[in-house]
Amino acid sequence: MSSSVIFGIKNCDTVRKARKWLEAENQPFSFHDFREQGIDAKTITQWTELADWELLFNKRSTSFRALTDAQKDGIDKQKAIALMVEHPTLIKRPVLIQNNKILIGFKAADYQAWFN
Repeated sequence: MSSSVIFGIKNCDTVRKARKWLEAENQPFSFHDFREQGIDAKTITQWTELADWELLFNKRSTSFRALTDAQKDGIDKQKAIALMVEHPTLIKRPVLIQNNKILIGFKAADYQAWFN
């Protein structure tokens, strides 16, 4: 069983639920807090090769609403990646990575299916 990496921010309720689920199921994982540890364009670009960038880019976040109209205008994959590097809280959380596969967000049923 290979270890997973869960990316997010520690004070996010959804990330907390995902971490609690992993612990309860005895699934080994490491946690990367991208608010504290940062996140780079290379990592986000790799994620967008595993999943659609629009799933990763959280337009419902407070961070998105705080962007200027110019920042929100004409968002494509490259602009979204740049914005997510600059404002990591624009990334939909959590991001779970294992064996070059990605799972974005948290639903207990999805995690159950992923690990079984």
